[in-house]
Amino acid sequence: MRWSRCESELRAAHGPCLAGVDEVGRGPLAGPVVACAVIMPPDRRAIRGVADSKALAESQRNALAARIRAVALGIGVGAASVREIDRFNIYHATSLAMRRAVGRLEIAPDHVLIDGKPIRTLGIVHTAIVDADARCYSVACASIIAKVTRDRLMRALAVRYPRYAWERNVGYATAEHVGALDLWGATPHHRASFRIRQLELDLE
Repeated sequence: MRWSRCESELRAAHGPCLAGVDEVGRGPLAGPVVACAVIMPPDRRAIRGVADSKALAESQRNALAARIRAVALGIGVGAASVREIDRFNIYHATSLAMRRAVGRLEIAPDHVLIDGKPIRTLGIVHTAIVDADARCYSVACASIIAKVTRDRLMRALAVRYPRYAWERNVGYATAEHVGALDLWGATPHHRASFRIRQLELDLE
């Protein structure tokens, strides 16, 4: 991946410190939604191999995350908890996680670029591009850090809750995970709102 034309245009219009922002964990049955904001140095070439985190193997993501952390001008990670997801819904919880990520950057960005559609509750002036994690270098970097961070968290939780195979599914609704939920019930890290919706769909 290279710096995209859109990123170059945004830097020219707003300033050199462009923060790419992405989130991971909208869909799982368990665990938080995690967002990351990354400001990559505009005068350096893109790191070879950076791509949408979903298109990379775990070993590739881990190696690239280390390289991104080594050269980034700023990295901020934010999350919204299961309790916040159930209270506010996943849309608003994702917005909250992104705001926290941008707020934890070591330097203030000149502009923010996010993956997807504009988020009216974000409270930050931003540009949104659908599939930016696959098209824009800074957002791809953010997606890698967010994915690595969340996966490590879920694997740490798997040690405390080994019945749900989070070390393999990181909270997503695999057959193994759903079967364990049916057998053992939910943990405090399961999203009650997601489970209720799944039961409604099953009944329908």
